[in-house]
Amino acid sequence: MNRVYQILLLFVFFIGFSNCIVAQHQKDLSSTNKKAIKLFNEGKAYYDYRKNDQAEASLLLALGKDPNFIEAELLLAYVRTEMGQLEKALTHYERCIEIDPQFLPLMYSSAAVLQLKFGMYEKAKKNFETYLAFTGAPLMMKGLAKDGLRDCNFAIEALKHPVPFNPINLGEKINSPMAEYFPSISVDGSTLLYTRRLRSEMTYSGFNEDFFVSKFDGKNWKKSVNVAPINSMTNEGAPSLSANGRFLIFTSCHNPVEGYGRDRKGYGSCDLFYTYNIGDNWTKPKNLGRKINTKYWESQPSFSADGKTLYFIRRVGPYGSGQQDIFTSELTEQGIWTDPVRLSKTINTKGTEESVFIHPDGKTLYFSSNGHPGMGGLDIFMSQKDDKGVWSTPVNLGYPINTFNEENSLLVSSDGKLAYFASDREGGYGSLDLYQFEMPEHAKPNKVNYLKGKVYDAVTKKPIAAQFQLIDLKTGEIVVASFADEATGEYLVSLPIDKEYALNASYDGYLFFSENFLLTEGNANEPFNKDVPMQKIELVQPVVLKNVFFDTDKYDLKDKSKIELDILVKFLTKNGTVKIELGGHTDNVGSAKSNQVLSENRAKAVYDYLIEKGIEATRLSTKGYGDTKPIADNTTPAGRAENRRTEFKIIAK
Repeated sequence: MNRVYQILLLFVFFIGFSNCIVAQHQKDLSSTNKKAIKLFNEGKAYYDYRKNDQAEASLLLALGKDPNFIEAELLLAYVRTEMGQLEKALTHYERCIEIDPQFLPLMYSSAAVLQLKFGMYEKAKKNFETYLAFTGAPLMMKGLAKDGLRDCNFAIEALKHPVPFNPINLGEKINSPMAEYFPSISVDGSTLLYTRRLRSEMTYSGFNEDFFVSKFDGKNWKKSVNVAPINSMTNEGAPSLSANGRFLIFTSCHNPVEGYGRDRKGYGSCDLFYTYNIGDNWTKPKNLGRKINTKYWESQPSFSADGKTLYFIRRVGPYGSGQQDIFTSELTEQGIWTDPVRLSKTINTKGTEESVFIHPDGKTLYFSSNGHPGMGGLDIFMSQKDDKGVWSTPVNLGYPINTFNEENSLLVSSDGKLAYFASDREGGYGSLDLYQFEMPEHAKPNKVNYLKGKVYDAVTKKPIAAQFQLIDLKTGEIVVASFADEATGEYLVSLPIDKEYALNASYDGYLFFSENFLLTEGNANEPFNKDVPMQKIELVQPVVLKNVFFDTDKYDLKDKSKIELDILVKFLTKNGTVKIELGGHTDNVGSAKSNQVLSENRAKAVYDYLIEKGIEATRLSTKGYGDTKPIADNTTPAGRAENRRTEFKIIAK
C-alpha cells in the first residue's frame, strides 16, 4: 500500500481528535456569521454519519458565507480526503495554513502527505518540517512525518541526478484497453506470460484476472493468447515462470460466487498454486500446500532459476493495515518446501514490500517498497546477496524509473540488458500497459547465460525426461537440479558466468551422462547448446568420465573429480549387479612406456576411490591403455586434452 494512504488512514484516525478540537472552538469559532455557523454544524452532523456528499454541500455553502471560516475549511478537507478527492483536499489544507498558520499541526502534515503524493517535494518538505517543529504534534504521526521528510530529501536529490530511462511500449499484440501487469519471462526470452484484467459478471468486483502468453519470433512479440487451461472463473495473477518456461507458480484468489473455483481450494483469500507444461499442455493446477499458504494472503511469487528457491509476498492482516513482507522457502531434494522465512530487516520494513523478483543469477533481488528512502509511494529497489547469504542495503533504482507514482512489476531479462514493467503513463493502450527499457549500469544484475538442448535415447532418439544437475566444480554445489520435458526431452537452465560446470544427466535403466564446460566472460553472449544422448545399461562402448581430473604426469585425483565419482558410486549402488572396467588413457606426449604406467595408475586411483566409498572390489577391474586408443587428433592441444581421459565400460549386468 502507498505510504500516502497509510498516513491518510492514520489521519482519519485522528479526525476524532481533530473534531474534539473543533468542538472546543464551538464557543469561539473563527466565524461570526450565523448562517455560516449553522451550515457548518449541519455539515459536521452529516460528516459524523459519513454522509459525505451532504456534508460537502453544506460546508461549501458555509464557506460561501464566510471564506475565512477555518473550521469549515478543515472539515471540508477531511470530507474530500475520505471521498478520494485528494487534489481538492490539498487546496483546503493549504487554505487552512494560509488562514491561520497556528490553528492545528495536522493541517501541515496532511498537506505535506498530499504534496508528496503529487511530487511537490519542496512544498512537502517545508510542511513536514513545520509539523515536526510543533511540540504538541501527535507522536504516532511524527514517525510517519519523519519518513515523509526523508523521502522528500531523497527525491529532491534524485531529481538532480536522473538515470538513463527510455521506456518503450510492447505494442498492441501484448497490450489492450484493459490493464496488463506482472510480467514473467523465460530465461531465453522466448516466452512472455503476464496478467490481464478482464471484465466479468461473475465476480463482486466486476473484474477477473487471467493469464495471457506471447512468443517472441526473433524480432517481435506475437499476438498474445489466453492461457485457457490455467485460467478459471477465479482470479489468476502474478505468474512466475521457471527458467525453461515449463513450470509455473502463480496466485489464485477465492471467488465466493457459488459453483466457481471449487477445484482451486486454498487456505486463505489468495494462495500460491503450481502447474507444469508437458509438450503444449498445462497440467491441472495444484496448491503449493500448507507450509507456503496460510489463512493469510500469499501472492506475487518469484521462482529462482536454479529451481530451488521461492520468494513470495505474505500479508498478515487485512488489506490496508496488515504487515506485508517478502518471504522465502527452499525446495528440498525430496520435493518438500521448507517453512517460509521472512527476509531480514535489511529488505523488509515496517512499510509495504511487494513485486519481488529474483534474477536468474540467483543473487540479485528486485522488489517494490514504500519503507525505504524513495520518491514517495512504492519505488523499485535492488539488493544483492553475498556468498554468505547476506543481503546488501537496498538501492533505489533512481529517477525517472521511480517517481511519485506507484512503481512495481519489474522484471529483468537474464542477460540484464532489458527490464519490463507495468505503467499507466500517457500514450499507452489502456490503464496499465507493459513496457521495456534498457537497464542502467548501476541497476544491472550479475551476468548469466543459459544452456539448452534435448535429452534422448541414443539409439531410438526417443525423448527422455531425465533428471539433470549442473554442479559448480569449485564448490561442489548443485547449481541447478531439474528434469527434461517429458514429451520433448527439452531442457533449459540459467548459469552464472565465470564458473566451471559439470553436467550430469540420469534416468532409470540408462548410463549416466557427464559433460564439462567452462563459462567465462568471453563466451557469455552466446547460449550453450548441448544435446544429451543417453545409452541404456548394456555392454556398449565406454563412457568417458569428463569431470575426473589429474595434474600433468600425475595420478593423484583432484578434489573436483570426487563430484563425478560420487555420481558413479550412486549409479553402481542403484544398479547392484553391474560390473565395470575402469580404463585410463593418455595422449602421445612422452614415451609409450611411461604413458602406459601413468594410464594404469590413473585407472587404479579411480578404483581405489570407489572401493573407499563401499563398492565391492569384485565388481571393479582396471586397465591402462596408454596412448594406444586416441579419440581425437594428438597434433592439437584440444585433441590431446580429449585423449587424456578416464572411462568406464560395463562388462557384466
